[in-house]
Amino acid sequence: MASREEMSLSFGAAASAYESGRPDYPREAVDWMLEPVRELDRALRVADVGAGTGKLTRTIVEAGAEVVAIEPDPEMLITLRENVHGVPTFVGTAERLPLPDASVDAVLLGQAWHWVDVEAASAETGRVLRAGGVLGLVWNIRDESDPWVARLTAAMHGSHAEEMLAGDGPRVAAPFHGLEERRWAWTRTLTKPALLDMVASRSYIITATDAERAEILAGVADLFDERARAEASAETISLPYLTRAYRSIRP
Repeated sequence: MASREEMSLSFGAAASAYESGRPDYPREAVDWMLEPVRELDRALRVADVGAGTGKLTRTIVEAGAEVVAIEPDPEMLITLRENVHGVPTFVGTAERLPLPDASVDAVLLGQAWHWVDVEAASAETGRVLRAGGVLGLVWNIRDESDPWVARLTAAMHGSHAEEMLAGDGPRVAAPFHGLEERRWAWTRTLTKPALLDMVASRSYIITATDAERAEILAGVADLFDERARAEASAETISLPYLTRAYRSIRP
């Protein structure tokens, strides 16, 4: 099995599948994370850290903020620039942000905080945030209260994020003190290619052997067919999600 670091840097090899298969973030979650700084009498400046192909970036733009996208993998940023126009992009990490001190109102991370060094990332986020600024963390997680979804997870294997959220949840360090949480339940409609891309974009699958990857994808394809028959739909299935968002205010 690949190391945690290898997994965290593997996504560029599957940037196209990531863009096709991963869900967007609900606008309600982004609005909630930005709510504490909404009353500022100017446009919000937001850093999307671990921006990937721009899934969260798009929703931040739709929320009316000025965004800078920061991502460690240049291949992911290429795809982001193809899909989200006019957003400055930089190579960087949560532990080493290419931003001046006290330069942004919010730092948001989608599907990313479980990869960071919590102490270093918290300190660096605190450095670039203005006083009263927001650190926002968000994950889209499949809702495994549905037995079929639980079987899908078993077929594709769990992730570091899912393990963390099933346990004590994310944590932050100085200068932040605790996290507020909100959840939203929603349903996504997926074609078979999109479901397979969602699975293929996961770090466990990207770093698997060709034989392992083929076996997992074949099992997921069978599960799609089963779900489609149950829903009397030849082309799409419904996949329930939970979006879990967290926020903390910089003192």
